Amino acid sequence: MSDTLVSLRHKIGGAGDLKSVVRSMKALAASSIGQYERSVLALGDYFHAVELGLAVCLRTQSAAVPEHTEGANGTSRTTGAIVFGSDQGLVGQFNDVLAEYAVKALSAVPGSKKVWAVGDRISARLADAGVRPVGAFVVPTSVNAITSLVGQILVASEAHGCGGEIGHLFLFHNGPKSGASYEPVGQRLLPLDAQWGLGLARLPWPSGKLPEVIGDREQTLRALVREYLFVSIYKACAESLASENASRLAAMQRAEKNIDDLVARLTQSFRRLRQSSIDEELFDVLSGYESLSKGTSHPGSHTG
Repeated sequence: MSDTLVSLRHKIGGAGDLKSVVRSMKALAASSIGQYERSVLALGDYFHAVELGLAVCLRTQSAAVPEHTEGANGTSRTTGAIVFGSDQGLVGQFNDVLAEYAVKALSAVPGSKKVWAVGDRISARLADAGVRPVGAFVVPTSVNAITSLVGQILVASEAHGCGGEIGHLFLFHNGPKSGASYEPVGQRLLPLDAQWGLGLARLPWPSGKLPEVIGDREQTLRALVREYLFVSIYKACAESLASENASRLAAMQRAEKNIDDLVARLTQSFRRLRQSSIDEELFDVLSGYESLSKGTSHPGSHTG
């Protein structure tokens, strides 16, 4: 069915309305990227302070990594993983790329797996790949909501980690890159073994005087380890949210360009059809004028 001037005008108007929605979503995504990136930057100094505190506690040989953070008897019967995805669409290949990366990384680790998914869409992708999550969390919609999510994740992982059920715990998320892009990132969060402690103990202290731990060294170490885990998961979540909005921003930019191209084609078709309609009207006028001219140019042809 061929388009008419009315239908083309309606399509152009609808495309304009859709472009307004895309612009609003693009602005919202750009604004959201900023708040999550700022939270990651603000977290950097605190994370470094926690690492320095751990370095002080672990610098002496008498301090050891808390036993509950390691697998039972050094074994790793179950591998746990936390995968940060999205609850909402319009993010391109955001969840597909991450799910493929996480499944491939986990397949290289021996033993059974327990996976927690952050986001309905990544949960569905993992299930389709044969890795069905044992639990799912809702993706935060603001920086303030990240803290609550991290608390829920820690509670869930600790509940399964009691008695050495989980020997290793990994984090998988998309991390931001330059140019509003992202890439999948994997991090081993647990166990906090001797090698991890040795690396922290070698961190240089910023001043010439080394501090002393006041009070119970082991209790202080446990508190710092909890902060280390909290900050690591918080950072992964914030980076994932920044990457998600970067992906959505790129998708909206592509959608805006496609709408502009569509409007240009529709406008061209509208103008061509309108010009054709005008030409037909002019042809009808000229034909009528010629018919009238021929009728008046032969008055003798009519007899009384």
